Amino acid sequence: MSALTIFSDEQPEEPIWQSTDATAIQKQLASIGVRFERWRADRALGGNPAPKAVIAAYQHEIDRLVAEKGYQSWDVISMRPDNAQRETLRQKFLSEHTHGEDEVRFFVEGAGLFCLHLEGEIFQILCEKNDLISVPADTRHWFDMGSAPNFTAIRVFDNPEGWVAHFTGDKIADAYPRLD
Repeated sequence: MSALTIFSDEQPEEPIWQSTDATAIQKQLASIGVRFERWRADRALGGNPAPKAVIAAYQHEIDRLVAEKGYQSWDVISMRPDNAQRETLRQKFLSEHTHGEDEVRFFVEGAGLFCLHLEGEIFQILCEKNDLISVPADTRHWFDMGSAPNFTAIRVFDNPEGWVAHFTGDKIADAYPRLD
């Protein structure tokens, strides 16, 4: 179940606000300029779908985003618990960073935890199947895929070169809850 937990950026022990209601989550995130939507495929995908099938099932939603925001490219990424690079990648994404473009992710299956650091608060968004999140350019954030990652996501980019991170060097991510 999707969830949003908000903390002060000075008190990681005590949440300020929590919800698992998609409408409430969407409203809270919209107030800070973060897009959160629920998408549905236009066809059944079955288990472990090929990237081409994933894109085809959501092309109608991707086209809508491209028309609205001018995104230039998209792809599919899958991460499984048996990936030999999982711990290295997890550690990389757990470091607070920014991007010069929006970070747009749609979860086809599985889950991931996006943590945004802005306006004196930490917004932890547990994204699960059917969740789209768009983190605005230059927003300090980190991502936790968990110790046994198991997800497939569509990534949408402004920059055809894809994911380019600018690490802040701040260790704030170490103080907040992680994905199990």
